[in-house]
Amino acid sequence: MLTPLWLSLKVAFWATLIASVLGVGLGLYLAKSRLWLRNVLDTLCTLPMVLPPTVLGYYLLVVFGSQGAMGRWLKDSFDINLIFSLAGATVAATVVSFPLVFKPARAAFESIDPELEQAARVLGVREWGILLRVSLPLAWRGIMAGIMLGFVRALGEFGATLMIAGSIPGKTQTLSIAIYEAVQAGRDGVANILALVISVVCIGLLLLATWLTPGRRRARGE
Repeated sequence: MLTPLWLSLKVAFWATLIASVLGVGLGLYLAKSRLWLRNVLDTLCTLPMVLPPTVLGYYLLVVFGSQGAMGRWLKDSFDINLIFSLAGATVAATVVSFPLVFKPARAAFESIDPELEQAARVLGVREWGILLRVSLPLAWRGIMAGIMLGFVRALGEFGATLMIAGSIPGKTQTLSIAIYEAVQAGRDGVANILALVISVVCIGLLLLATWLTPGRRRARGE
């Protein structure tokens, strides 16, 4: 019973790590960029949030399947097959959790007073120094809230994961898929326990993410 939980935590960890690097980096870029294409990029980055998970899973199959361009390249170059593998589940979880990291990160960077960054430039601080000593310390609460939301989303991912990774016990059967399989098999007791476990974890992380949200903390005067 613990194996699906372990697989879910493993997938969610790696997916959140990848989504955090990409989401925070792209959020910073679009927050500072003045390119006319930035709204188009924002829309594309947000798309996984509104598309049905099965549609995302289908797109992943098209791209990373044995007949897809990326799938053939990974297989020929590195002998990597994402279909029906834990790596495939991680890719699916990364895609669906990415917008939940990207949007709060961009909002957090856009909320920073430009005069603070400009003052650092006047004092001779380099751009990397401004990022590390000004921007990130001011934006970290919004970034962390997004990362936790992304982790919760990755932890509970079902549709896209089932499409690309399947349901192989001990290999790709994550917690959400294990609950589905338990219900289908009539094992309601197992389903209840697994549902309770993922519910408690998600509620705790969501409460922590809410506490970290900058706007709510300012409203309470913290």
